[in-house]
Amino acid sequence: MEREIMASYETKKNCEIRVFESSDEMATDLAEFISQVSEISVKERGYFAIALSGGPLIRHMRKLCEAPYNKTLDWSKWYVFWADERAVAKNHIESNYKLAKQEFLSKVPILNGHVYSINDTATVEKAAADYEFVIRQLVKVRTVGVSESNDCPKFDLILLNIGPDGHVASLFPNHPALELKDDWVTYITDSPEPPPERITFTLPVINSASNIAIVASEEDKAKAVSCAISEGPGATSVPAGMVQPTDGKLVWFLDEAAATSLEARNDDYKHQY
Repeated sequence: MEREIMASYETKKNCEIRVFESSDEMATDLAEFISQVSEISVKERGYFAIALSGGPLIRHMRKLCEAPYNKTLDWSKWYVFWADERAVAKNHIESNYKLAKQEFLSKVPILNGHVYSINDTATVEKAAADYEFVIRQLVKVRTVGVSESNDCPKFDLILLNIGPDGHVASLFPNHPALELKDDWVTYITDSPEPPPERITFTLPVINSASNIAIVASEEDKAKAVSCAISEGPGATSVPAGMVQPTDGKLVWFLDEAAATSLEARNDDYKHQY
């Protein structure tokens, strides 16, 4: 068995950082983490409300499609959402829904009626408004929890990627969407990465979650990861650094390449075998 590398860092409150030697080890630990959050949520609330992103994240969830999780998790209690989506058709190559459907949803017994994709036939503005309305209805009946600190939805788990520029969901550096306080879901028409039109959760919704996981692999994310985790003034210069749970917990899942800048600047880095 290959050794797993876990790193110890001084971090922000309610923030944990896990660093892994290989993609396979990271996927194994991420699956166990998601499984544990799912089991706790179902036991405490009767539901598990999870929000996904696109990109490499879905690939890192692959272990959930295998034993023991594909047989032992109570998939009937899963309710699946998206923290962001591209304003493209569901069968488009850039659709986050399509990726999740192909790589994850089609391989586990989640009920179709519990998968809340974003309307791909409406304008991006209407799609965002419709998605927020759907979530508000589910909060009313507590399928999705509600934050004790504000009226935001309290998802049991929000899974995020981080981009080389430090963006999470479709919240990009210096974008006005970062300043929104009252909206749960918003839209942008000027994404610096194609496609330009996207729907995204706002920061208050992300920060209201019970659990947030940010997954990063490859060296092109290293600088953004280091900046986001830093306690210094640069932390909030990237959207990932603005992910600071109100009453929840944030866990970073990093491979060694994505953690290189962290290791270089942290004197307390240590390996535990």
